Amino acid sequence: MKNNETSKRFPCLRVATGTLFAIGLLCASQAQAQVPGRFYWKTLSDSSAVPLIVESISGNTNPFDPSHLVTAGGSFDATMALGGYAQTFTLMDRAAMAAVILPMGRLSGEARSRSGTSINQSSNGFGDPMLEFNINVIGPKAQKNIPDALRYEPGFSLDLLADLALPIGQYDSNQALNLGQNRWYGRVGAPMIMQLGLWVPGRRTTLELLPAAWIFGENNNYVGQTLKTDPLFQLDAHLTRDFTENIWGALDGSWYSGGKATINSVAGTKRNDVAFGLTLGYKVNNNMNLTVGYKSTVNDSAPGDMRMDSFMATLVFGWHPLIEGSRRLAGDK
Repeated sequence: MKNNETSKRFPCLRVATGTLFAIGLLCASQAQAQVPGRFYWKTLSDSSAVPLIVESISGNTNPFDPSHLVTAGGSFDATMALGGYAQTFTLMDRAAMAAVILPMGRLSGEARSRSGTSINQSSNGFGDPMLEFNINVIGPKAQKNIPDALRYEPGFSLDLLADLALPIGQYDSNQALNLGQNRWYGRVGAPMIMQLGLWVPGRRTTLELLPAAWIFGENNNYVGQTLKTDPLFQLDAHLTRDFTENIWGALDGSWYSGGKATINSVAGTKRNDVAFGLTLGYKVNNNMNLTVGYKSTVNDSAPGDMRMDSFMATLVFGWHPLIEGSRRLAGDK
């Protein structure tokens, strides 16, 4: 039996499989520290997802470094690929998720020294792996079966999340441009989802906010110097809308504040940067989802402003044993 015929006879499978992609958009946290819209939508407990993410990024800051240390007059280009794994589960009757992301790729750049000499650097290999844990604290309880998924509506949903990067990525202390950051860093945040209107596939609209704070340890060998960074506050916002049952889009915005860097007691300036972007998602089939997006800073005319733009494409494969078994019983090949 073909997929569309099975969907007509067993509409619960069509709705339930659509929820798998709520965990499908593992993101490039290092690149502008931005997650796409609908990342924190809830799905069935015990669902799994594996993504392949590719980004092309340029600007005046290292895209593998979420502290956004700006090099005035610098110009950097990066190709970043990320592989990961996410698993949902139930914890104290609440929806929870654990994920791991491994960045890899190539990074090159040009900057000028204080004497005016041009300096070229490059790096390739693996960046710092990142672990994430997320748990819902306000909103519907965890979805443990297909009837739970069919009844699910987010209403107002509030989560708590924690990220931790492991400082084991590629690092050369003789240069400032690296994939690994040679220090511990992480994030704490509170993802929020506000349902706007009916929760019907093809008509769903949400406003999503993610206030978060990034906290950084010291890098005591930053080209022979000590690098310290104040906490960086970040606010992400997404207005998402279904265009059809299989296609959705989002308007994205980010604001960064704080994160002043100090190198050997010489303090820099605080971040105060704004970026906007667009995202388009497409459900390829019951197990695969494709997302493309573009994002760029807008208040980036001054030498000390962060300047960055990125294009991201994400292909995700997701599955759940209960749904896969139901599809086999329904004769869906």
